[in-house]
Amino acid sequence: MADNNKGPEGLQWTGRFLGGISDDIKRRAPHYLSDFKDGLHSKVAGSTLFLYFAALANAIAFGALTGALTGNQIGIMEMVVVTAVGGILFALFAGQPLTILGGTGPITIFTGLLYVSCIQLNIPFLATYAWVGIWSGVLLIVLALTDASALMKYFTRFTDEIFAALISVIFIVEAVKDTASSFTSETTGHDTSFFTVILALGTFVISRSLKKSVNTPFLRKGIRDFLSDFGPSIAIVGMTLVAVLGFPDVHLNTPKVPEQVATTTGRPWLVNIFEVPTWVIFAAIGPAILATILLFLDQNITTRLVNSSDNKLKKGMGYHLDLAIVGIIILVGSLFALPWIVAATVHSLNHVKSLAKMKVEDIGGGVKKEKIVEVRENRLSGLSIHVLIGASVFFMVYVAYIPMPVLFGLFLFMGLASLAGNQFFERMMLWVTDPKLYPESHYLKIVPPKQIHRFTIIQFLCFVVLWVLKTSAIGILFPLMIGALVPIRLFASRFFERKHIEALIAEDEEEEEKIGIVH
Repeated sequence: MADNNKGPEGLQWTGRFLGGISDDIKRRAPHYLSDFKDGLHSKVAGSTLFLYFAALANAIAFGALTGALTGNQIGIMEMVVVTAVGGILFALFAGQPLTILGGTGPITIFTGLLYVSCIQLNIPFLATYAWVGIWSGVLLIVLALTDASALMKYFTRFTDEIFAALISVIFIVEAVKDTASSFTSETTGHDTSFFTVILALGTFVISRSLKKSVNTPFLRKGIRDFLSDFGPSIAIVGMTLVAVLGFPDVHLNTPKVPEQVATTTGRPWLVNIFEVPTWVIFAAIGPAILATILLFLDQNITTRLVNSSDNKLKKGMGYHLDLAIVGIIILVGSLFALPWIVAATVHSLNHVKSLAKMKVEDIGGGVKKEKIVEVRENRLSGLSIHVLIGASVFFMVYVAYIPMPVLFGLFLFMGLASLAGNQFFERMMLWVTDPKLYPESHYLKIVPPKQIHRFTIIQFLCFVVLWVLKTSAIGILFPLMIGALVPIRLFASRFFERKHIEALIAEDEEEEEKIGIVH
């Protein structure tokens, strides 16, 4: 581990302009060729198909939501295009190619708030949006050039777990809510409502069961590996065929996709950024600063989660380089009023897990836990995912055959899959677990149960505040609350013994064991 005064590897102040980016390139360059060679594997093919459907569904969902919040001035086609182009560039040049870029809820909400402000001020939305994005892109690039990502050394497991849990729960809640909404719609019959539940649960159960088939004694290992790698894709195709061929008379909602490759409103792709008054150009710096904070934290926290030592990655990381690439994508994309994309937490974590070799360990109390043994680190899966998304703009008519309930089931699977292994969630389960049956986790050997529960309650309260804030009237302050988790953790640490807080925020089990030995 690096000197704690400088931060862990990849999050160090170099004291040199472009120092962090330069170090990222030197760290990852020796692995560049192997990133493609290691992608020639069936596991990568399975991951590609799974994440293609997931990332495309994400683009369609957030594109539709963005359209609803901006009077359709930015919509599905813009989101699909920027996801494809931005994702391809990121897969080719990023320091951590396992990260998947996409639209996110907080950024979509921010875009909606900016649209409302433009309407109130009677100024052109697209040009204003473009300037906010241009300034945000410039600020992100400056932050990358000056090693600002090194600030993430102050973020620990405390913050990472809350953020990851929040995004995972959003996926789960939205999947359940969208599925249940078919029962409250006046235009939906009972047959559609029940079939919606069957398709959603069917997709979820098949995905989950096939993903775990590698740990069963049935069939040969090669077949089990294939079913595990392609499980989600098999579930999507299978349940879509059930709906289309088995019950064609049951009306189901399908993705509302554009019929041609053009902007949502038919406007020119390139925005006239000078159609706004001069004062708007400079006033846009204000909201751009807030957007930059959100993008900076979203990108770096997700990348921290991907690079977690629990994932056993070997090829190194590239925080500064990745941030610079995201800044360039946002800056250039804003000239076309394309949505801002950033590291998507749930998709990135599922990308890592879909490429991982897992083992099941008995951690005591009758509890078994899946742990990552190794991950097939590569660039081909990310590249292929976004090339397929790009190709999809010419075949949207076929995408429209996938029923929305199938996508709800996929989101439910992804939300629960990314929640598994979250130590914050595991410690919450201790609240309803018989103390005599607690698992033999390393922190339980060091920290008294009362201290563990107190720490978990603090995290839970922060989680609730973030949940309430994200959709409130002051939701634009959401990024500030994420940043506030750092001082909250530092303040809360005063009420715990040092060895206890170190064990609870340790990056991995080996570090926890060292803490136990030292103290």
